[in-house]
Amino acid sequence: MRAGLIQLNVGDDPAANLQETSRLIREAAEQGASLILTPEVTNILSPDRAHQAAMLHHQANDPTLAALRKEAAALDVWLLVGSLALKGDTADDSRFVNRSFLIRPDGSVAAHYDKIHMFDVAISETETFRESVAYRPGAHAVLAPGPVPIGMTICYDVRFPTLYRALAKAGARILTVPSAFNPTSGAAHWHVLLRARAIETGCFVLAPAQTGTHPCPATPDRRPRVSYGHSLAVSPWGEVLADAGETPGVTIVELDLNAVERARSRIPSIDHDRDFAMPAPDAH
Repeated sequence: MRAGLIQLNVGDDPAANLQETSRLIREAAEQGASLILTPEVTNILSPDRAHQAAMLHHQANDPTLAALRKEAAALDVWLLVGSLALKGDTADDSRFVNRSFLIRPDGSVAAHYDKIHMFDVAISETETFRESVAYRPGAHAVLAPGPVPIGMTICYDVRFPTLYRALAKAGARILTVPSAFNPTSGAAHWHVLLRARAIETGCFVLAPAQTGTHPCPATPDRRPRVSYGHSLAVSPWGEVLADAGETPGVTIVELDLNAVERARSRIPSIDHDRDFAMPAPDAH
């Protein structure tokens, strides 16, 4: 199977972001990709919550989702929309959702997943993030019925290996990790975390990413938003099959799906879980 990873540098204008996303999706399809993946927050990236509230929609009437569903149908491809920032599902829901979609080649939605783990961190004195202030975390792992079973995750989820093991044990052959990764932690951890998730599960890991300095205004208390890039495809044996570097565009990768069974037969750790007693709490 041929997959196409889309690397984007989105701003705070969903219409402009959609135009570039659609162009790159068509480019990937022209290169023979039957599974195409976009990054986290494909529709908008902005530090201004008021601007987001003015620009975002509920899932039922989101123009980006509608357009990308039509694009998948026109191109006859599976499309993993890494995530869209959307308004919550109920009128009284004050927080947004960070939601990934798998779209079938007929344009219908096969599955969606809400990001479970919120990026609430202080990387340095000048870099702090509190995703949970604006976004409501999800509560359900999702195994999507794609061309092969696909375990859907988003960005910061990658630091929680039990989620990936649960998806693999449920039947996942591909794990998706669309991201807008921070450059500081990206340089230190991105490659090793994605390779570890592949090795631990014997799955392909596909991680389309945002990259570069995003074209949206900084707020008085926050510097311009920058993403790490380096969209990755990793084999079930932990080999990096493709690295997109830091330039927006399309990265094509061939996936030999039989590699999942080969990796798991060589080291069948996915079947070797054992129950164990937890250590006693530290009395100190």
